Amino acid sequence: MQPSEKALVPFVSVDNMMRLIHHVGVEQMITQIAAQIETDFKRWESFDKTPRIPAHSPHGVIELMPTSDGEAYGFKYVNGHPKNTSEGLQTVTAFGLLADVYTGYPTLLTEMTMLTALRTAATSALVGSYLAPKSATTMAMIGNGAQSEFQCLAFKAMCGINTVRLYDTDPNATEKCAANLQGKGLRVIACKTPEDAIEGAHIITTCTADKKYATILTDNMVGPGVHINAIGGDCPGKTELHRDILLRSDIFVEYPEQTRIEGEIQALEADHPVTEMWEVMTGKAKGRTDDRQITLFDSVGFAIEDFSALRYIKRAIDGTDFFEPLDMLADPDDPRDLFGMLMRAG
Repeated sequence: MQPSEKALVPFVSVDNMMRLIHHVGVEQMITQIAAQIETDFKRWESFDKTPRIPAHSPHGVIELMPTSDGEAYGFKYVNGHPKNTSEGLQTVTAFGLLADVYTGYPTLLTEMTMLTALRTAATSALVGSYLAPKSATTMAMIGNGAQSEFQCLAFKAMCGINTVRLYDTDPNATEKCAANLQGKGLRVIACKTPEDAIEGAHIITTCTADKKYATILTDNMVGPGVHINAIGGDCPGKTELHRDILLRSDIFVEYPEQTRIEGEIQALEADHPVTEMWEVMTGKAKGRTDDRQITLFDSVGFAIEDFSALRYIKRAIDGTDFFEPLDMLADPDDPRDLFGMLMRAG
């Protein structure tokens, strides 16, 4: 018994996601996902919003990130297990689903490990286009793991940087990142200390994996006029910046209710003022206002960004062979006769 076409759900595997990325181009795809995120942030108030739903363990965290705009529903399943790299596994893996609110039927199932790296980079650079100094040419990339190359290429494509200064506590990670960025149009400088990495940098991106309160940047390392893109602190008990840096910065977030639990601002009082990025993008709030201002994007990732990425992928695969039709919905001739469908299949 063959399933009807309406019962088949497009599934984008890791292999097909990589084929799609090569077809579109890494920088082009990041830029296009960023445009979708910006569109959705500008209609922020139309979305259901809730902090992600975590299941913490001594080994890491597994989370669900749901949202809906009333017409489509999306969620991402994602884990964060920093100890995995020592076992030859990814720190972060993910998959996501998009569904039609009217019928409740899924309309897309896709890997999101690769896609999350793209959407995280897209969000970082999109925010950077609003907050970073307009003359920025150099970015310090502190933490040279799985996200680092995507971040560097995103800021090149969207913010115009031409130089990246790399640092990681593991020199092999820096060597890996530098090798991967060769021939990508960036001047790449491998650094031996974080102080060396931030020298002359207009943008500082921190993206480390250890699940602990850490001080990747101390207060005396951050001078006036920089933009800090802090994307490593993404769960309770994990931060990267000294508290005094936060007190000197204008802080911008995705969704305060989630960021106060998981972001850098978990180190501050619950009423410490922050600005939501959707307000900056719609003109309801100001971003960078002067050359000496320190702007800090305390990014933890939010479900609307994943929703945007899922919507982008659904459109991008239309009319292509970058997906497989997946038989995952029962489709009896009579919707009330599920048992009869089972018997006929026997």
